[in-house]
Amino acid sequence: RYNTGTSIVRAISLKRCVGCGHEISDQILLFVLDGYWHISCLKCSCCRAQLAEIGTSCFSKSGMVLCRKDYIRLFGNSGVCRACSNSIPAGEMVMKTPDHVYHVKCFACSICHRQLMPGDWFHCENGRLFCDHDRPIASESLTNGTFSSPQDNNVTV
Repeated sequence: RYNTGTSIVRAISLKRCVGCGHEISDQILLFVLDGYWHISCLKCSCCRAQLAEIGTSCFSKSGMVLCRKDYIRLFGNSGVCRACSNSIPAGEMVMKTPDHVYHVKCFACSICHRQLMPGDWFHCENGRLFCDHDRPIASESLTNGTFSSPQDNNVTV
């Protein structure tokens, strides 16, 4: 005669770590990407940091388990500047509109090229930035059908 309750509990307690393949006998185990991990085995695929030590969440993409910093650096929406199309390293200060991200030095008026600073009013059309002074020129282009989706904003940090 089998005691099914005991075998179920035993089966649950004998999890194998996806990282090292050994049984997990620790009191705490992590469940990530449909598998169980020792705390010490769940590491960022890029920087090898133990993810349980640096936060309560991790990210996965393309079969990699990543810390937040490496995920943003590799795949995040802050990875490419809208103005120059160059990558933005993780941790670098950026300027944002609701739909785009820019290097601080690239956050400038498309007409006069004056760098927009926190507190400045600006106008954004199709990812192009216009200072408050050049907004009438941008609005004329809008009425001629050159731009769409005008958006007024105030630069905030």
